[in-house]
Amino acid sequence: MRTRERLSLSGLLPEEISELLPMEPRYRAIQIFEWIHAKRILSFSGMTTLPSRLREELSSSYHVRGATIHALVQDPGDETIKAQVRLQDGQIVEAVVLTDGKGRKTACLSTQAGCAMGCAFCKTGQLGFSRNLTPGEIVDQWLILQDTAGPLSHIVFMGMGEPLLNLANLRKAISILSHERGSRLSLRRITVSTCGIVPGILSLAEEGPHVRLAFSLTSARPEVRKQLMPVEARHPLDHVKEALLKYQAATGKRITLEVVAIEGLTCTPEESRAIAGFAEGLRVLVNVIPWNPVPGLPYRPPSPAALSSFVSSLTKKALTVTVRYRKGQHIHGACGQLGVVTPRKTHREAGARP
Repeated sequence: MRTRERLSLSGLLPEEISELLPMEPRYRAIQIFEWIHAKRILSFSGMTTLPSRLREELSSSYHVRGATIHALVQDPGDETIKAQVRLQDGQIVEAVVLTDGKGRKTACLSTQAGCAMGCAFCKTGQLGFSRNLTPGEIVDQWLILQDTAGPLSHIVFMGMGEPLLNLANLRKAISILSHERGSRLSLRRITVSTCGIVPGILSLAEEGPHVRLAFSLTSARPEVRKQLMPVEARHPLDHVKEALLKYQAATGKRITLEVVAIEGLTCTPEESRAIAGFAEGLRVLVNVIPWNPVPGLPYRPPSPAALSSFVSSLTKKALTVTVRYRKGQHIHGACGQLGVVTPRKTHREAGARP
């Protein structure tokens, strides 16, 4: 059972902060929200536009943020940064900053502690599920990564956990992150990745938010996919495709199909034909992700020749294909590696709660 924790205001919208302060004018809540999200202040004492009386009241009752940095490491080869984030109950989740060739920085955020999906090729899936993250715990990762890496322009919810199994908290976190008085992040710059939770996809289509959607396909052959991704038994590919079609009809957005390329298994001519068949009728981008090694798992990344042949076969089927460059492998921050090791502490605990 989780211990009693002090409420963190980073997970609240302005109107919710206002409800906590019924004797204060509404603009005070907006000021607090701006201090937390637009100015990323770490303490109530630093909110200098508030009366000292109110700052003292807030400091005695609430946290600005509920999460702190446990450890921080940077890949010497590609500038990838991984933060281990400690939550109030002691759980550790991981978040990553990825920098592309143009200097654009993207935050990869977690939505759960651990993961219940059990994908055979993913370290996080081997950890099991602990709990959903609160909206504030999701938002805090974004704030911490910005403190660490400077301005970030995009978010991908591709960290630990299955985002659509924590949809209510994900929705609220996105509403905070996109709020006009805070980070003001455009929904066009937010991507949610799912392994194929059909009710969640349909809910997003009907109720939003209409973010960019990535579907972790890996294999379009049901028998292979079931072997690698147990979710196939509960949400088979034909049901997922129906949901993706509805999402695309509702949003007009292109959908990313994520394919983890595993030597001899998902990087074959048979697989490319199956992917082309699955993609028929959808407007998609196929993102091929060479498998990132995880200690103890019996898979291999494709050879350069096999990868090139696989990508070529997809392209010849009139699919738009990209290959995800490997980033963060040296710090176990690449796709599928989160949770491999606890890096040594290289950063003093930051963001201490006021």
